[in-house]
Amino acid sequence: MINKTVRDLAEAMQGIADGSTVLVGGFGSVGQPDALIEALIEQGATDLTIVANNAGTGRTGLARLMELGRVRRIICSFPRSVGSVVFEELYKAGKLELEIVPQGTLAERMRAAGAGVPAFYTPTGYGTLLAEGKPTAEFNGKPCVLEMALPGDVALIQAHKADRWGNLTYRRSGRNFNPVMAMASRLTIAQVDEIEPLGSLDPEAIVTPGIFVDRVIRIGV
Repeated sequence: MINKTVRDLAEAMQGIADGSTVLVGGFGSVGQPDALIEALIEQGATDLTIVANNAGTGRTGLARLMELGRVRRIICSFPRSVGSVVFEELYKAGKLELEIVPQGTLAERMRAAGAGVPAFYTPTGYGTLLAEGKPTAEFNGKPCVLEMALPGDVALIQAHKADRWGNLTYRRSGRNFNPVMAMASRLTIAQVDEIEPLGSLDPEAIVTPGIFVDRVIRIGV
């Protein structure tokens, strides 16, 4: 019997190794798996590469993980935002590596990883500092830059509903980066509001099929 639900957050975090690349869903605080981030802090993995839309705010969640010295590198679109004090402190001190990726390119790099596409060309970023050192080519008269797929060792995502097979639905803008991160990762852990009986989710509403999900934990709202 397939049952991907786990008993607690400690079980959900089992096996996350030092040096992992961790994809963290969310657009700001919307769709962000806060409980899973806190559980990763408790779990203890270090020397992490974090992939997220932004670099955290305040001194909780992602910011707390960085403040504890557990993050070596962050790949994101918006490292500076209101309240990104921890990122700014660490980056200025040379204690944190940063790779800035345009938001659409970030999503496409992960989507490509999930689809088995090793790299793709895009006009985004051509002629800027973001394209330095990358191969370029011209297509139909438009110069483009080569971007590599971005797979993760672990994805921490948030969804609205799940069943025990790991099929996921999302609620409105909470969907954001979560589906592509689930596809791009070797181990996907989903924090959900509700776990429904098998067969009760509308198949047309399932965005992430269970084949992309390894562990599910109900956190509730």
